[in-house]
Amino acid sequence: MQEDHIPKKSRGQHWLQDESTLEEICRTANILPTDTILEIGPGLGTLTKLLVQKAQSVVAVEVEDRLAAELLTRVKADNLRVVNEDILQFDFTKLAPGYKLVANIPYYLTSNLIRTLSESTNSPQTATLLVQKEVAERLAATPGKMSLLSVTAQFYWQVELGQKVPAKLFIPPPKVDSQIVFLQSRTRPLFPEVDSKKYFQIVRAGYSQKRKTLLNSLSGGLAIPKEEIIAILETAKIMPSARAQTLSLEDWYRLYRSAK
Repeated sequence: MQEDHIPKKSRGQHWLQDESTLEEICRTANILPTDTILEIGPGLGTLTKLLVQKAQSVVAVEVEDRLAAELLTRVKADNLRVVNEDILQFDFTKLAPGYKLVANIPYYLTSNLIRTLSESTNSPQTATLLVQKEVAERLAATPGKMSLLSVTAQFYWQVELGQKVPAKLFIPPPKVDSQIVFLQSRTRPLFPEVDSKKYFQIVRAGYSQKRKTLLNSLSGGLAIPKEEIIAILETAKIMPSARAQTLSLEDWYRLYRSAK
């Protein structure tokens, strides 16, 4: 590997060159010949080479100048467009509606990316992500192990866990294994007539002090007296002593309705 292309630890870069895993990512993404694919962080283009063969067009967003500049020489394809930009600053409205996202993303980017995609006016139809195994498990968590990331992902997407990918298949090997996650955008809102901003205002308040009870975290996070919070929780049929990670999305919805 050339000196200039040594993966940067600061960006969480780990090159994946295992052909069978790359093919599995594409299979999970269910790429059709008519699809527009958004790839995040193409790096050396190992996945990009497969994507351009399977899709109608591929938009590869790479934040590093050198990697972006060299991608078009590494992957010679008329249906590839390279954008040298931070994905969190990218304008998703420039893509054709119904596009699909495919990406091998570092740990530090996951939460911000999920939120950005979810709140975009032109979010992808599906997102196939290769992430750290523990992040994959957080995305698909059930009540008892829920987090703000879990609630956000499952509010906007149907989450399915895919193939596990051993750390040894990456260069350099990360400290933990990875896993493919498939996100299918919900065609209808999970809950009718919900104001997502107010819903997540309550959820964020609940997770603001994860080690405390909902009574304390909601009171502090929403700046509402505990007496009022007790009444809201009772109406929602949730114990004041419960903790945020034990609540389901339906529980948060009942809290949202009760708070209104």
